[in-house]
Amino acid sequence: MNGTDVSAGERDIADPAGGERLRRWRMVLGGGEADGTGCALTGRDAAMDAALGALYGGGGEAGSRRTSGARSAGLGGSAPNVARWLGDIRTYFPSSVVQVMQRDAIERLGLAALLLEPEMLEAVEPDVHLVGTLLSLNKAMPETTKETARAVVRKVVEQLEKRLATRTRATLTGALDRSARISRPRHHDIDWDRTIRANLKNYLPEYRTVVPERLIGYGRAAQSVKKEVILCIDQSGSMAASVVYASVFGAVLASMRSIATRLVVFDTAVVDLTDQLDDPVDVLFGTQLGGGTDINRALAYCQSKITRPADTVVVLISDLYEGGIRNEMLKRVAAMKGAGVEFVTLLALSDEGAPAYDREHAAALAALGAPAFACTPDLFPEVMAAALEKRPLPTP
Repeated sequence: MNGTDVSAGERDIADPAGGERLRRWRMVLGGGEADGTGCALTGRDAAMDAALGALYGGGGEAGSRRTSGARSAGLGGSAPNVARWLGDIRTYFPSSVVQVMQRDAIERLGLAALLLEPEMLEAVEPDVHLVGTLLSLNKAMPETTKETARAVVRKVVEQLEKRLATRTRATLTGALDRSARISRPRHHDIDWDRTIRANLKNYLPEYRTVVPERLIGYGRAAQSVKKEVILCIDQSGSMAASVVYASVFGAVLASMRSIATRLVVFDTAVVDLTDQLDDPVDVLFGTQLGGGTDINRALAYCQSKITRPADTVVVLISDLYEGGIRNEMLKRVAAMKGAGVEFVTLLALSDEGAPAYDREHAAALAALGAPAFACTPDLFPEVMAAALEKRPLPTP
């Protein structure tokens, strides 16, 4: 036998590491004459390859099992085929990969309509992007599906609240306390920890005590409303993930007695969802993703609700593609800032970074002292804390 006649199986026996490399290349390349590996897949590898092929290949049915040859593909339009495929990918891949594959299936193969069937929703792995898709289908959703859809959305919302709520409350409570600190507090309003730290230089060792030359404390109305926050959210289709995160943060902020929170969503119309903030699921189902954009109209509404400009933070979450009157929009932002409002512009509130956005409008807002930037959910509490304390924003 010469070197050119060695089979793939013989190579595997002679060089196990090389066989593993061939197997991985075969999984990547998808099989067929063009891959050049000569490697056949069996068992779990073949099942994984079929699941990948159903989405990323071309032709065939989901869930098929092929042990060699070209990767077959196609989920077809059949709900049973898709449900079987969803079960397969949850069996063979980790949750993070499953979510990516589901998103690709919805976008590449037009499977959104199948999510209107309750049995399909029960099979999917819930995530922020799936919630965005469900919200976009809300108006077309049959009554038999709505309760299942709400359960899917609630599961994602509860996961996000568990991840974000505690840190958000702690960060913002600290910011509010610092912004309310006074230097001549009444005795029962003294913050003794901060007072002692501020006066350590006055320690008298012979008396083993600190002389508190400077007292630090909080105002008497510590539990009253100190700041007002208006979340103004663009509900165009590209902002779906941002709408989900903003609704969760809105509910968290609304749970803090010292912050008066208002949540406004807009496209070409403006909807105030503040009275639903006790349940972010209700907020989300009150949105209507898609449609045009009129930022100027939304900001006009928000401006009309400001009663204490110096104690108000307005957070505009938008890709800034304005369908309304651009110059009026910019004038409103300038007027609010001139009155003392802290104005924050977020191009996105998500883990994916900024989508496409209007760079000209972003530059114009930056020139007004309201720089526009994308913000991750983990950074958002720090951004809000800085805005409440009127500090420079921690832009990425």
